[in-house]
Amino acid sequence: MGMRPSDLFFDTLTFTLGSGDEEFRKSAVETLNGIRLIKKNLPGVYTSLGVSNVSFGLNPATRFILNSVFLHLAIDAGLDGAIVHAGKILPYYKIEAGERKLFEDLIYDHRRDDYDPLTVILENYADKKAGSLKKLAIDLNLPVEERLKKRIIDGQKSGLDKDLDAALEKYPALDIINIFLLDGMKIVGELFGKGEMQLPFVLQSAETMKAAVSYLEPHMEKSAGQSKGKIVLATVKGDVHDIGKNLVDIILTNNGYGVVNLGIKQPIDSILQGFEMNQADAIGMSGLLVKSTIVMRENLEVMNERGLMPPVILGGAALTRKYVEQDLANIYHGPVSYAKDAFDGLRLLSDIMAGKTAGEKLLKSSKETGGAKLDEPDENLIEHPHFADSLESAVIPKPPFWGRRVVQGIPLKAIYPYINTSALFRGQWGFKHGKKSQDEFAQIERETILPVFEKLQAKAEREQILQPLVIYGYYECQSRGDELLIFGKPGDSVPVEILNFPRQKKPPGRCISDYFRSAESGERDVVAFHLVTVGEKASAYTQALFAGNQYQEYLYWHGFGVETAEGLAEYWHAQIRKELGFGDEDSSEIRGLFKQQYRGSRYSFGYPACPDLSDQQVIFRLLRPEEFGLSLTEEFQIVPEQSTSAIIVHHPQAKYFSV
Repeated sequence: MGMRPSDLFFDTLTFTLGSGDEEFRKSAVETLNGIRLIKKNLPGVYTSLGVSNVSFGLNPATRFILNSVFLHLAIDAGLDGAIVHAGKILPYYKIEAGERKLFEDLIYDHRRDDYDPLTVILENYADKKAGSLKKLAIDLNLPVEERLKKRIIDGQKSGLDKDLDAALEKYPALDIINIFLLDGMKIVGELFGKGEMQLPFVLQSAETMKAAVSYLEPHMEKSAGQSKGKIVLATVKGDVHDIGKNLVDIILTNNGYGVVNLGIKQPIDSILQGFEMNQADAIGMSGLLVKSTIVMRENLEVMNERGLMPPVILGGAALTRKYVEQDLANIYHGPVSYAKDAFDGLRLLSDIMAGKTAGEKLLKSSKETGGAKLDEPDENLIEHPHFADSLESAVIPKPPFWGRRVVQGIPLKAIYPYINTSALFRGQWGFKHGKKSQDEFAQIERETILPVFEKLQAKAEREQILQPLVIYGYYECQSRGDELLIFGKPGDSVPVEILNFPRQKKPPGRCISDYFRSAESGERDVVAFHLVTVGEKASAYTQALFAGNQYQEYLYWHGFGVETAEGLAEYWHAQIRKELGFGDEDSSEIRGLFKQQYRGSRYSFGYPACPDLSDQQVIFRLLRPEEFGLSLTEEFQIVPEQSTSAIIVHHPQAKYFSV
């Protein structure tokens, strides 16, 4: 497989500016230029640098400032990793503007005939001690409010208690935290975001914040509502790295959020249990390994299967924003966001608690247009895909008929076993474990949830509230690149419809059309389409419940109708597999069908493999469901709501994927 760009670190190297050797006077600026060139010409690789080499031979006080300024400039140039003693640098914002200019002149070799920055530095810093640079006295003449904020920013714990006592004479403890201390942490975040404060100093500020909160706690009334929100954090299954997650914990905790830190190697069941038991507002998953990105994807799929859609924040060294915001956002039914660092996580959680998650816009777009459409150029775009050539040649099944058929009068009892009860009970109806044990929740399920489910099933049959209808058909077809040519009748020479499917931009470059015989082969393949619904009466019934203020019944019936329609789609897909002659390859358990344990695949427009909802029009032209009262909205959603449609592919290697 070779090495990926992200597997490579380039040590950019630099030499000392302290010797005055003419050969090395431009070495620092050349290092900065080198970092920029590497990042520009080798996208995806990482850079590292031993920072303190630049100041070798100079006195400690000079090294403090030169190392700090050089590190700041290197980060601006694109440096990814620095080898540096955290105790021998200063936050950039703490260096006087005049000093910054002097040391930048040295780094960029801005000498003139009458000015040599190295000479000025050697003269002015000869008697300075490194310790004097680190002393950051708090001006006691400042108002106590400003002193507290400055203590947080500077990470100064000495004298903190006295300032807190003075503040307590004027303000309640909670106001001190929410107004002055958190304002200081906000500035810390801004400085970190601008690259003017490095992580060690951020943590120093966090320690001061924690000390202040601990001192104030005895002065606060106990209240469950004191935190701004709550998140469950975990390093995913199989990953033992927790530094990133713990940094997020520190930043969030010291910005007023409640954090439930589950630790490392956490399976999805533990994460979800922690989320429900602690009644959290979001889930944060972390991992350093490339494998962890796959585990995160699997976790999101499990949450989909269970009908759970809490806001999710993902972070870790192997993740990229593109992977999260394109691939994973297309998979997960809830909002998912990428946090590049702890303060990004803080911003995202703040947005979640403000009701405007970063993923909400993308989620809305996906529902309205059938997926996130990001038209930015991709350097890895596959111009000449050969994925179809890698597929095995599948035997073309013989359908029992060609064209459209309508099926009515399907017994609801035949459909009910195909309802995904996890999606119904937890997702649609919102029953959560909370702080209950597995046994306690099982008892609630037996005594409360299942009786409701059974009552609705019986009433739906008795009063014919749900009226299943299936319209489906088989058609000859051929692929032509990314297109699928669909013929109205066997032997027709001109296609009646053409579907143009998107192709994955990265290897293996899948496209739905690849799973069918090509026009060049001269053979005709077979494609099936179906559209299923439980009828308009289901929608009318639920709306009447809502209008009558029967909100609980409305919730039950709405979820029941939606999931029965999904169950009908699962049930009829199984019938199609039987008609095509390979139904015996299905999972022996219906629950296995929810995990796609059968031959072929059922793709619905608006989902990752075929995100364009406007292609619903093709299904409508072929199957003519308008004759039975179904229609499309302007955004190509099916009416009534309790309906779904799909293109059905018989090829054994066809599975779900994201373009």
